[in-house]
Amino acid sequence: MRSPKQGDRQMTRTIPGRHSAPAATTVDLVKVYGRGDAAVRALDGVSLQIPAARFTAIMGPSGSGKSTLMHCLAGLDTATSGRVLLGGTDLGGLSDARLTALRRDRIGFVFQSFNLLPQLTAEQNIDLPARLAGRRPDPAWRAELIGLLGLGARLRHRPAELSGGQQQRVAVARALLGRPEVVFADEPTGNLDSASGHELLGLLQASVRDLGRTVVMVTHDPVAASFADEVVLLRDGRLAGTLADPQPESVLAALAGVGA
Repeated sequence: MRSPKQGDRQMTRTIPGRHSAPAATTVDLVKVYGRGDAAVRALDGVSLQIPAARFTAIMGPSGSGKSTLMHCLAGLDTATSGRVLLGGTDLGGLSDARLTALRRDRIGFVFQSFNLLPQLTAEQNIDLPARLAGRRPDPAWRAELIGLLGLGARLRHRPAELSGGQQQRVAVARALLGRPEVVFADEPTGNLDSASGHELLGLLQASVRDLGRTVVMVTHDPVAASFADEVVLLRDGRLAGTLADPQPESVLAALAGVGA
């Protein structure tokens, strides 16, 4: 674990990245669930840029809108108003078919529950999205991923024969196989022990550092957030600031400041 640094907290609306073009952008994003007296304003005018080739964590109290923000960024949910862009593509202007193709071709997903098919081997689970799209994975890239994730000896095993950490590595390989622009991770360490969780977070770091991917992770864990380059803080559906170069202690202090 990196040692904490002092003076790292920055409350800005744009996270400084190494690339001039952001990987994802929201403009005055509003998401309302329900109608009338039962309406819930999950996001309330969020404007944010996610930098490319960086690891960004989204945090906030329960009900702050962090999962809703990730779902809108990933095209899993639609905005009530405002705009969501992946690169230069406005998701609001896409048909259902084009949005499905965008999620398949340009986005990778890693979930807390792994979402592996139990009847398939690790190898088949990794290849499944490409097979469903009628594509053959790049064999060199596939071999590099399997080597990086240490899965070479586990490819013929089914999920029930793998540890939680190994299942999550399979999920990461599946997410990265199509060379997505952005990988979205929703509480990816939630079902892992501490050692496996740290291993997974290190792999997500490596996918940014060594493979040039963009990772956006929703988490409630300050230690998990400390693996990210920046933390986006939400409160009551609004952007409450960002924290650069997070450490567990600085994340805890920032969360206390937003009422988490």
